[in-house]
Amino acid sequence: MSTLSYSAIMTERSLNGRSSTDLRGMRTQFEVRTLNFWYGATQALFDVSLTIPERSVLALIGPSGCGKSTFLRTLNRMNDLVEGTRHTGDVVLDDTDIYSRGLDLVHLRRRVGMVFQKSNPFPKSIFENVVYGPRVAGLRDRNRLNEICERCLKGAALWEEVKQRLHDSALNLSGGQQQRLCIARALATDPEVLLLDEPASALDPASTLHIENLIFELKRDYTIVIVTHNMQQAARVSDLTAFFFQGRLIEAGPTEQMYTRPIVKQTEDYITGRFG
Repeated sequence: MSTLSYSAIMTERSLNGRSSTDLRGMRTQFEVRTLNFWYGATQALFDVSLTIPERSVLALIGPSGCGKSTFLRTLNRMNDLVEGTRHTGDVVLDDTDIYSRGLDLVHLRRRVGMVFQKSNPFPKSIFENVVYGPRVAGLRDRNRLNEICERCLKGAALWEEVKQRLHDSALNLSGGQQQRLCIARALATDPEVLLLDEPASALDPASTLHIENLIFELKRDYTIVIVTHNMQQAARVSDLTAFFFQGRLIEAGPTEQMYTRPIVKQTEDYITGRFG
């Protein structure tokens, strides 16, 4: 992507009232230090070190199979569900190494929610999808559940579209609505961080715009890490960008710098479409 095209995207953001975050002096939410990761005998990540500030949007870019999603899943230990995985290095959330012995994984995944590439609503009502996490945690008060449902659907920019049919099946929603419902479901556990694994890759342009606008709203309250193959989307939504290739972090920094003044030639080649 050329400097001109990035500038055009930034102008569009400004016109839409979606300004970049000033990252100076922001508190660190995640600090990843010399992370190596294996699936069995196959090493997927090599010596990755990266700092993620709170209430920012970090885009992970790179060709398929480069380790983006693996890295994303290390941030809430979803990779633990795959047999034979192991790692070295540190992944620190605030002041806690999330791979420390005895860590409560349920609590971790409440703090670090995840939305997957393919929307996966439960075969339940819209209401029951949203309040599923609080119910599992033992909340039974109907008034409180109603409040959580409304708050989270509003947070996911879905309330006005579904408020008259909360008890209809979530499977009747459109693809874009289902993905926003999954975001609402993630918000219901009061996370600090949201991990988004290509959340708009299967959506039409209008639904993709809904998701991108939503990301701008959510970063006021949450730290967001998003995997995307769409270079223009990464430029539009992120404050920081990290470029992965063959399991290695090639370059990371403020998105404007990455897109207009990358330090590494390989980064420029990927962003401008010369390979990948």
